[in-house]
Amino acid sequence: MTTRIPAPAPPEPATPRPGSGTGPDPRKMRKIAVASVIGTTVEWYDLFVFGTASALVFDKIFFPQLDGTVGTLLAFLTFASAYLARMVGAVIFGHFGDRVGRKSMLLISLMTMGAATFAIGLVPDYNTIGVAAPLLLLALRFIQGLALGGEWGGAVLMTVEHAPAGRRGFFGSTVQIGVPIGTLLANGVFLLVATHTDSAQLLDWGWRIPFLVSAVLVAVGIYIRLHIEETSTFQAVRETGTKAKIPFFALMRQYWRQVLLGGIATLSTGSTFTLMITSGVNYGTQELGAVSRIMCGARWRGLRV
Repeated sequence: MTTRIPAPAPPEPATPRPGSGTGPDPRKMRKIAVASVIGTTVEWYDLFVFGTASALVFDKIFFPQLDGTVGTLLAFLTFASAYLARMVGAVIFGHFGDRVGRKSMLLISLMTMGAATFAIGLVPDYNTIGVAAPLLLLALRFIQGLALGGEWGGAVLMTVEHAPAGRRGFFGSTVQIGVPIGTLLANGVFLLVATHTDSAQLLDWGWRIPFLVSAVLVAVGIYIRLHIEETSTFQAVRETGTKAKIPFFALMRQYWRQVLLGGIATLSTGSTFTLMITSGVNYGTQELGAVSRIMCGARWRGLRV
């Protein structure tokens, strides 16, 4: 009698491990990287269009009853509030990003930022509704910061978790390109508006245009992000049921040193960058008249204190 030896069963497909980096094909990877860069560009445009307005016009629109220097400082303090909100947003969006998914949180952060930025363009000035105007501005700025807290880290995670193992650092770093692009766009749109309005028009309605225009950029960002997939790393964690109940506590329990050092390093570079692009614009326009003439033409002279 012949004994038939059963053929060995085919191996079960391995479940991808978190961080395994078995990324998509190069074309799809480029699409994901571009989606992350464009989304981040839109968010930083929204953030820094506020910084440009703070440097140039917000002291006159929302704090006209105060001395010019005090009004400028209050405008910058309103601008700075987003950075405090950003830490809160990072915890909130990070929690739900780990529990619900990267893609959905990136869409929510982009829509939240877009709604807040558009609403800033509609806020009445101090002469119309009094102290409610700067309070509304502060509240909307805080919402901007919350949204940004979920944007940058989420975009990096989306890109890194899609990337192949040997290219995670490269693709993760591409997200940072959105910061200078967004900053240049914010200043460029203000420059365009300034060259086509006089100082009275700029203070009356021209400053609102860069905020309202952001709705178009947000729509583009949402369209692009709707066409990217959730990461296989997150899907693997969801399928295996290994999600932490409160991811932030798990993070701080195991990696609090890295979080602290990373925060300090980011603070040092971020504060320097922000000082250059906001207070630098204000100082150049208010104190160095030449900057106003070179960048924005003679019409800006009317804004000098």
